[in-house]
Amino acid sequence: MGLFDVHAHLTHPRLLPRVADVLSNARTAGLTSIISNGLNPEDNALVAALAAEHGDLVRPAYGLYPVDAVLPEMHTAGVDYPRAPGPWTGEDAVADVRARAEQAIAIGEIGLDGYWVPAAFWPRQEQLFRALVQVALDFDKPIIIHTRKRERRAFEILGEMGARRVNWHCFGGKLKLAREIASELGHHFSIPANARRSESFTRMLQTLPRQQLLLETDCPYLPPVRDTTNEPATVKGTCAFAAELWGESVQSTQEQLEQTYRAFFRRDP
Repeated sequence: MGLFDVHAHLTHPRLLPRVADVLSNARTAGLTSIISNGLNPEDNALVAALAAEHGDLVRPAYGLYPVDAVLPEMHTAGVDYPRAPGPWTGEDAVADVRARAEQAIAIGEIGLDGYWVPAAFWPRQEQLFRALVQVALDFDKPIIIHTRKRERRAFEILGEMGARRVNWHCFGGKLKLAREIASELGHHFSIPANARRSESFTRMLQTLPRQQLLLETDCPYLPPVRDTTNEPATVKGTCAFAAELWGESVQSTQEQLEQTYRAFFRRDP
């Protein structure tokens, strides 16, 4: 084992053309596992191809970004969004995740988004979210969650459905709610590489149970230095920052984080 990134977008246009260099940088930084999260059927196919080609390092997670889930309906209703919907329905996208679930390390990213999505489309978004959570439960796979402005509702649904092996990526809700989620459901939280310049992520590192924390980048987004392109290699800096906050050595901090990764994703040492 080594360092890991549980939430990357290696198929993003800013990374995919130079993915060989990105993976080389990751290996040099000590990473042995990068989970590339899918966003929709087209992206899931790219993730699958990348994982097949670089299986020593890239692990596939297949999902449906919560905005993409209702993008067909939003587009029909004339709601403005930077991208057009793909040639598939929400049910098609759920079926795509189900068909790939056996080969996935996790189901994700999935969740609820109230930032881009108007309230009129929330019931449909919840319907598809529940269907995707059920896929994860049926295949006994961990879940990687994206929420924006709907953290409390996602928490309620996951609790109701009995989903316990859940990681909240880049949690944007209040710290009090994160503590509640960690305590009541035992869920995990992954901390991105901009933690040094984010009071919220710093506080999460300081106050949430260490055995429920993981590392992520959300690359190419959320870099440690503004206006740069993020890569999985930057989790090394997040690990070092956690060690500072915890008053531990970098080695012992990395060992703690690696143990958490292995236990959560059920990976052998």
